[in-house]
Amino acid sequence: MRPSWEEYFMQITQVVASRSTCLRRKVGAAIVKDNRILATGYNGAPAGLAHCMERGCLREKLGIPSGQRHELCRALHAEQNAIIQAAVHGTAIQGSMIYVTTQPCVMCSKMIVNAGIKKVIFAGDYPDELSLEIFNEAGVELIRISVND
Repeated sequence: MRPSWEEYFMQITQVVASRSTCLRRKVGAAIVKDNRILATGYNGAPAGLAHCMERGCLREKLGIPSGQRHELCRALHAEQNAIIQAAVHGTAIQGSMIYVTTQPCVMCSKMIVNAGIKKVIFAGDYPDELSLEIFNEAGVELIRISVND
């Protein structure tokens, strides 16, 4: 059976997430407009730097719970990397939508709002109520879908 556009793009985010170098959570994102992929991103260290698979996870060593103290991670989030990739390659993303394997955090929600992304479609939950408030206040449509493994 042919997948819907939402299923298709969400399946792609799962493949993108497989490139993640995070030891705690693998996340993938795809920015889409008019059913065309503009950019993708996964969570991992900045280009050219040692990643967590090589150095270990500071957040894990310090016992930091998921959703807290993002600044103590050397990695960028998938959404951040997708937005940065679009910028690096000169791809306009205003008015687009982003598919993400996990609900964006508050840092990513602010970037998504300022990038002009109008819709977020995600599969997995993330413990960050403030991000939901930001999306709601900014008028960004947020849709949670279930993914069949």
